[in-house]
Amino acid sequence: MCRLGLVVNPIAGMGGRVGLKGTDGKVEEARQRGAEMRAPDRAVEMLRELADIAPDCTIVTYGGLMGADQAREAGFEPTVVGHPAGEETTAADTRDGIRAVLEHDPELILFVGGDGTAADVAETLEAEDSECPILGVPAGAKVYSSVFAVTPEAAAHIAVTFDSTERAEVNDIDEDDYRGGEVHTELVALATVPIAPQRQGSKQLSSGTVEGLAEGLADEVDPEVTYVLGPGGTLGTIKRNLGFEGSPLGVDVYRDGELLVEDGAESDILDALGEKNVIVVSPIGGQGFVFGRGNQQISPEVIRQAEIEIVASRQKLDGIGALRVDTGDQELDDRLRGWQRVRVGRFESRLMEIV
Repeated sequence: MCRLGLVVNPIAGMGGRVGLKGTDGKVEEARQRGAEMRAPDRAVEMLRELADIAPDCTIVTYGGLMGADQAREAGFEPTVVGHPAGEETTAADTRDGIRAVLEHDPELILFVGGDGTAADVAETLEAEDSECPILGVPAGAKVYSSVFAVTPEAAAHIAVTFDSTERAEVNDIDEDDYRGGEVHTELVALATVPIAPQRQGSKQLSSGTVEGLAEGLADEVDPEVTYVLGPGGTLGTIKRNLGFEGSPLGVDVYRDGELLVEDGAESDILDALGEKNVIVVSPIGGQGFVFGRGNQQISPEVIRQAEIEIVASRQKLDGIGALRVDTGDQELDDRLRGWQRVRVGRFESRLMEIV
């Protein structure tokens, strides 16, 4: 039987439909424009789906519109662990709700809101030194973080089926700049989230996405590991972060600060492999091939002796849809197929299927 925490920010997203592009500091103006609460309805959508697929789940939540009302409407009898301080809920109530729910050891905390709510939740967990996983039910006017399910219904399914987690970005933007037509995202926190294809990717718009993933990978390099680095612009950025130019169209081998092979053939790569090896490749844009196009030097024999790290910009993945392999070895191709984690930022990854 699952045990889920739930905290709803009832005013999240009120400014969206009335043209305010967010609700931070604009609740009264949103009401004057005729805005209605959106988050409670989104919570009910998620909870009704949850009731259909896992009716025995225990819901631990805050009182009133911060979760208890919606849980009861969906057919649950929630465990209520506190109430907001006043009629008008605030960020402090969200933080208090998270702390109260956390005391009851949930397997996952579902929160309903937008990026501001996500930041409140993630920062509270960080302050409490908790790694409890969280998942957002999208209800805000802006949702730029990768901690949200793509829909309320998807959130319900992820909540009862996930079996592993990863760290993901919580991003926020300056709403005043956003209303003025400028979008500046900022990484405000990292959170533990379920790994699931129904979780949305980050919308961080910084031009440094590839630079960020390159710096992140370079920071994590293990001097005892041999890295086989494939061709392409993304790998070129990684190579420069490691301190060398390498071959833009070839395969290079690197270990412990030394370029062992530049533009190597299969035999060169095999000779340079060590006890632990990692192949780093990026799919070909427009085609999605990870192996078998432009990097045949990374042969089946090389692949069988190494772990695989796939890296790509978000924009490239958005234009591909799926990944492909064509190593010339059917048994290996079949083994490689399935869901793979692709690194898309300094901390973030996205699940993509090799078909």
